[in-house]
Amino acid sequence: MTKLAKKTKKVNALVDRTKLYSIEDAVKILIEAAKERKFSETIEIAMNLGVDPRQNDQVVRGVTELPHGSGAVVRVAVFAKDAKADEALAAGADIVGAEDLAEEVMKGNINFDRCIATPDMMPLMARLGKALGPRGLMPNPKLGTVTMDVKKAVESSKGGAVEFRAEKAGIIHARVGKANFEPSKLAENIRSFVVAINRAKPSGAKGTYIKKVALSSTMGPGIRIDLSSLSDAA
Repeated sequence: MTKLAKKTKKVNALVDRTKLYSIEDAVKILIEAAKERKFSETIEIAMNLGVDPRQNDQVVRGVTELPHGSGAVVRVAVFAKDAKADEALAAGADIVGAEDLAEEVMKGNINFDRCIATPDMMPLMARLGKALGPRGLMPNPKLGTVTMDVKKAVESSKGGAVEFRAEKAGIIHARVGKANFEPSKLAENIRSFVVAINRAKPSGAKGTYIKKVALSSTMGPGIRIDLSSLSDAA
C-alpha cells in the first residue's frame, strides 16, 4: 500500500458513514484529517435545498460575509474611471481599468476571481457578458458588485465575502474556511453561512427548505451534518 493510500485510509476511518454529526464534531474531524496533509485544506459546505432554481420564484442567490473570512486569496478587478479608479486601487483592488481592461478580457486574459463595476461602466460590461457570464464573474447589483461604493465592495471581496447560488439540482457549494482555522471560528463561519441561506429562502420554496448538509475538505472525507445542530442558525 502506498503512503498516500495509507493516509487516505487513515482519514476515512475517522468518519462513520452511517452517522450524522454536529457542526462542532464535523469540524474537529476535518481538522484532524487535514493534519495528514502538507498544506492547509479548504473546508467547503454543500447544501441540498428544496427548490427548483429553474423557476423564477425559487432562485437562491446572494452574497454573505463570513465573520472570520474564507481564507481565500481573492484577486479583484474593478471597472471604473478617474476618482473611482483611484478609490479602487487605494482599497486594494488588484486590477483596475475600463476600455483597456475590457480589451484584455476579450482576449481571454481573465486574471481575477471577483469583478466589480461602477454603474456607468455597465454599457461596457454588456459587451463582456459572454466572457464573464459563464465564469460567474459578471457584476450584479444584487450582489453588491455594481456600485459607486467601490471601496466597500473591494474590501468586502478581499475580506471574506462569499457568493452563493443554487445549481440546477438545488445544491449550493461554498467555501467556509481553512483547516488551519480555530475550530470555534470555523464553526461560526459555517453557522453564519447557513443563516445567510435561510435568509435567502425564496417565496416559491415549498416544503422542507434545507434537506441535507455536508462538510468536506480538499482531500478529506465528506461528513453529513445533523440538521438539528443547525436549529440555532435558522
